[in-house]
Amino acid sequence: MELSELQLKNKIIMVTGANQGIGKTASITYASLGAKVILLGRSLESLEGVYDEIIGLNYTEPMISLMDLEKADGNDYQMILENLMSEFGKLDGLLLNASILGDRSPIAHYDSETWVRTIHVNLTAQFLLTKTLLPALYESDSASVIFTSSGVGKIGKPFWGAYSVSKFGIEALSQILSSEHEDESNIRFNCINPGATRTKMRKEAYPYEDEDKLVEPIDLMDKYVWLMSDESKDITGQSIDCQ
Repeated sequence: MELSELQLKNKIIMVTGANQGIGKTASITYASLGAKVILLGRSLESLEGVYDEIIGLNYTEPMISLMDLEKADGNDYQMILENLMSEFGKLDGLLLNASILGDRSPIAHYDSETWVRTIHVNLTAQFLLTKTLLPALYESDSASVIFTSSGVGKIGKPFWGAYSVSKFGIEALSQILSSEHEDESNIRFNCINPGATRTKMRKEAYPYEDEDKLVEPIDLMDKYVWLMSDESKDITGQSIDCQ
């Protein structure tokens, strides 16, 4: 299905980890289809780069929202909600894309601080942001929440440690939220597994891999747009593989 067939016009969509990789590509793609995208990340400079790129392409002007998921406290999350409600009064879409790799190490030698940090950024922060933004999502006629999963979030593999555990948790969080909102026809929760994609994180995980064999983030956007659009309004509690 062509992306042009799936219009996101006038939808308010927040993307975490919007400064690079899949998050950046999704932000630009959503904006190209008429969405007002809220670029959430911790680096103002990199987010401004994405903002400028979107403006330069004459797409819908985005908005920048600074937040460090590792360090944010309750007040920071509440401020995100208050600013969102004040500016737009609703949220139509939330793409939870930000995550960190942690260590590629056997459990017996896994650094405890890195474990806690990885679980916090990849799972706890996703829970906190989603929970905080639920009131804004309820105000949408058709809201979509997309969590980012992984193949190692479905089958545990050696040396993936906290990253794998966090993605198993994300799969469960999405399913629980979907079940708890089964009577709420206006909001849906799904996971998306991008698969092997040419990103900075993939390079960190597999430094010697032949990148020419990997797909680019843009190649995944049909699924990312479909899940965010009203075309998927009857899909919830699912985990979608892009490849």
